[in-house]
Amino acid sequence: MHAMLFEKAGQPLRSAELPAPQVGAGHVLIRVRACAVCRTDLHITDGELNEPKLPLIPGHEIIGVVEKIGAGVSRFKLGDRVGVPWLGWTCDACEFCLSGRENLCNQARFTGYTLDGGYADYVVADPRFCFAIPNSYSDTEAAPLMCAGLIGYRSLVKAGEGKRLGIYGFGAAAHIIAQVAKYQNRDIYAFSRPGDEAAQKFARRLGAVWAGGSSELPPVKLDAAIIFAPAGELVPQALRALKKGGAVVCGGIHMSSIPSFSYSILWQERSICSVANLTRRDAEEFLPLAARIPVRTEVQTFPLERANEALEKLRSGQINGAAVLLTKTDY
Repeated sequence: MHAMLFEKAGQPLRSAELPAPQVGAGHVLIRVRACAVCRTDLHITDGELNEPKLPLIPGHEIIGVVEKIGAGVSRFKLGDRVGVPWLGWTCDACEFCLSGRENLCNQARFTGYTLDGGYADYVVADPRFCFAIPNSYSDTEAAPLMCAGLIGYRSLVKAGEGKRLGIYGFGAAAHIIAQVAKYQNRDIYAFSRPGDEAAQKFARRLGAVWAGGSSELPPVKLDAAIIFAPAGELVPQALRALKKGGAVVCGGIHMSSIPSFSYSILWQERSICSVANLTRRDAEEFLPLAARIPVRTEVQTFPLERANEALEKLRSGQINGAAVLLTKTDY
């Protein structure tokens, strides 16, 4: 199979021809059709998440078709179209797994980080952590739902049910969750990099009632804010935008250091929380909801061998919506 390999932080991915992986008991072999490019992939290749298996095939927003089934698997049949997300395995036995918090499992394994992922023609996955994809989505449209959508949905739930929602960093996750929030009759206040008029225009097109730079304060106090940008300085800025009792939800797996700030902007029962990984329940709730709304993803496609170009465009803010890599059968 063709794959893009990560071997050392700070170096480009290497194009490689590898043997297709073998499927063992309790697993399925998936022919990858599309894999979205996530900011987490940048954190891995830049060395900010520094415990990957090496060499590694990145990618955790995978859409593909089941080609082989290992012994003991009954969840899927040959030819089923499935999605594979970031959370790839949990023990199902620890206190976190048994209390519905499998996203916090100490033994968890992650697709495209501690397990090989979808920047390849094939991937092996645990079917417990694969999900049927609504027929209304093409492969490229569905790929961003598997992380940008799922982590965005978990972040939205953590933000509570307030009417006025701020979203900092209007990229792949934001453009999906803005549609869910609008469906829920919330008012969206979008914050982009200062001066990024294209992102602000994009946010308004998706229903934001206000869009501005991340250094600005919105015209009204917010009930909650979600930060998707990996910039710690946005935490105190978002706190300043909240009304009493509001919450700031940090939706990324990595963030730069949060600067010190006055207790006065946290006081009056404002809160800060992070979102870690996802659960199977998130997918079971979100995927049908996305199809019902319907959420429409905006994507820019790249051949698999141009993964480095897609990563660089994501890094420099040149992607509106999500970048998606396609295997050779799809371009």
